Amino acid sequence: MKQANFLPFFLGLLAWVCVSCVKAEDPYKYFNWEVTYGRISPLGVSQRGILINGQFPGPIVNCETNDNVIVNVVNKLDEPFLITWNGIQQRKESWQDGVLGTNCPIPPKTNWTYHMQVKDQIGSFFYFPSTAMHRAAGGFGAFNILARPVIFVPYLKPVAEFSVLVSDWWKSDHKALQQILDSGKSFPKPNGLLINGRPGGTSFTGRKGQRYLFRVSNVALTTSINFRIQGHTLSLVETEGSHTLHESYESFDLHVGQSASFLVTLTAASKDYFIVASTRFTKPILTATGILHYDGSSAKASLPLPIAPTYQKHWSMKQARTIRWNLTANAARPNPQGAFHFGTIPVVRTVVLANSKAKINGKLRYAVNKVSHINPATPLKPADFYNIPGVFKLNSIKDRPSAGPTTLAPSVLGFALHDFVEIVFQNNENSIQSWHLDGHDFWAVGYGGGQWNSTLRTRFYNLNDATTRHTIQVYPRSWSSILVSLDNKGMWNLRSANWPRQYLGQQLYARVWNDEKSLFTEYDAPENVLHCGKFRK
Repeated sequence: MKQANFLPFFLGLLAWVCVSCVKAEDPYKYFNWEVTYGRISPLGVSQRGILINGQFPGPIVNCETNDNVIVNVVNKLDEPFLITWNGIQQRKESWQDGVLGTNCPIPPKTNWTYHMQVKDQIGSFFYFPSTAMHRAAGGFGAFNILARPVIFVPYLKPVAEFSVLVSDWWKSDHKALQQILDSGKSFPKPNGLLINGRPGGTSFTGRKGQRYLFRVSNVALTTSINFRIQGHTLSLVETEGSHTLHESYESFDLHVGQSASFLVTLTAASKDYFIVASTRFTKPILTATGILHYDGSSAKASLPLPIAPTYQKHWSMKQARTIRWNLTANAARPNPQGAFHFGTIPVVRTVVLANSKAKINGKLRYAVNKVSHINPATPLKPADFYNIPGVFKLNSIKDRPSAGPTTLAPSVLGFALHDFVEIVFQNNENSIQSWHLDGHDFWAVGYGGGQWNSTLRTRFYNLNDATTRHTIQVYPRSWSSILVSLDNKGMWNLRSANWPRQYLGQQLYARVWNDEKSLFTEYDAPENVLHCGKFRK
């Protein structure tokens, strides 16, 4: 009798648990994107652009932490195509990363569906085409991850958010630009700068006395930029998924591939004000403008534009050191960011990566530690996962720069899962560099001039509250250093964010691996995985 009396209770409890599990599943966001050519005129010259659902720039992706984001990409171009998701970590599934080392490209007139979960992430990010020089024609857009309502955000809530994409631009067709690189010539300087696809006139409307969040990304191919708003202060609150201490800036440098979020309070007189982006470390200086419009005002913005630095690398380096992690704030998770004491973790390995350029067979190439990466016909990820021979050689690139000629090869560096690694980017050239790591974020702990050596750690490293990010700049004739916990198993692209340099070989892949085959560390290939090269059904 007693057992019979407990049966309804047990069945009810089981039903409640099942319903709770269903309700607890993270939400899904679905997008269907048609990628086409279309005529655009960003700089007043009609040219072929790459549109997503007829839009240039592409549609904004807005989602929340842990959402499942499903994007069906229909490739209506005349070439294979991929999109990569700058800063989206693709936890346990580099299969979704959308670069040529992990994915076969989507053939023309076909489609492929990305299945991503933005696991434990918040912040401002973006997407762009990763194949050929398609990025020079468009196909990019903002990707914003909002915090879940139950997670505290360490700044006053804005009344609205604005996505701002700053890009350099060329009047030449993307295939003509690709031909310049394929012929072994240097990439030309850009013809202009754009804010949300326009050199001027992009407008954002707000009300006096209200706060707004500006999510700003540098989606340029080659150019660092300085961002500012006339008559207003930028309060930095987030960089690439990390909440920062609230430093105020009159202007802010963003290097290729970087993103940041600023709170802006409209406290000035009611009128229009210029939003300005200008190039850094270039001759000539290129400028794009937008408008911050106070609702109800008819007064136009007036010159002069707010000034900003142009060539001064030390000014930019000093500013970079002021960006600090908010140790007491949470990010995507409820625990404080500072609970992870990164500065006390033993480093198991130091890797020094030096960029360079060389002529190979009479043509210009870029390299890392004397290896200029080439993409094999079979992507590295399936070749590694399915033990396909003859595709790449592990550790074809060394941990330190060495003398000797530059070689062409798939460039793969092996790491053990959960290695805590120091990576130093050494730039011996006269141009600024920008480096991006897929699948992870890292602590940007140090910047300095000249040649790096181990004694500089005690003088220049911030091991307390350096912020995490996914892209770091390296100033001319200088070095930058990062610490990274390689806790995401897979094949991950470590590349120059300067796209022509990436295209001509300044990139490598980090193979993060252990021998345990388990869904707790890495997912299997998706059912819809594309095949190419030696990777066949």
